[in-house]
Amino acid sequence: MKKTIALILAGLLCVSVTACGTGSTEVATIQEQKQPAGEPEEAAIQEDPSDISETDDASDVKVAKDGADMQTEDKSMPTRIPMEGGTKINMYFGDTLITGVLNDCDTAKALIEKLPMTQHVSRYSHDFCGVTENLPYNEDEVHYGWLNGDIDYAINAPYFTVLFEDEDESEQYGDQVNIGVITVPLGEIAALEGSYDVRIELAE
Repeated sequence: MKKTIALILAGLLCVSVTACGTGSTEVATIQEQKQPAGEPEEAAIQEDPSDISETDDASDVKVAKDGADMQTEDKSMPTRIPMEGGTKINMYFGDTLITGVLNDCDTAKALIEKLPMTQHVSRYSHDFCGVTENLPYNEDEVHYGWLNGDIDYAINAPYFTVLFEDEDESEQYGDQVNIGVITVPLGEIAALEGSYDVRIELAE
């Protein structure tokens, strides 16, 4: 009986380790454990089934809405209000232009220094996401979840991601740094499918 229990526990340990391809079993990440056809396995952000209540004191967990300027009246538009005086960008998903505003955090500033750049992303259930270059970030800006329309940097891979839905369920996902927000209706990016080499440029 003890041998059977030991084998079951060993199996569960293996599952918990392999469920998160980011090297952390403590923090849940952006994506479902799913990838688009034709994409390399490492490009998909995998989900850790950990729950915040199991890994952190909920009172100590920072979430996307903390300190955010938000609008909640028009659900068709991004929730986060763009930073006044932020850096305006254009993102070209093929022939579709998605505009945005980056904030002044260190991560956003480092990304701005790299513009113009091309970022490969693929569509998942609630975002477009792709592996990107390592960027600096401040630990006190890392949080759980997102607001619809957020442009985030996920520190665990790292990933560049534009999130367009499911904000109400997002606080189970960690390792996020918000770097900005799109400024077009959410439906414009949600309507896109597949993968893109997105050209990101400063807007004139």
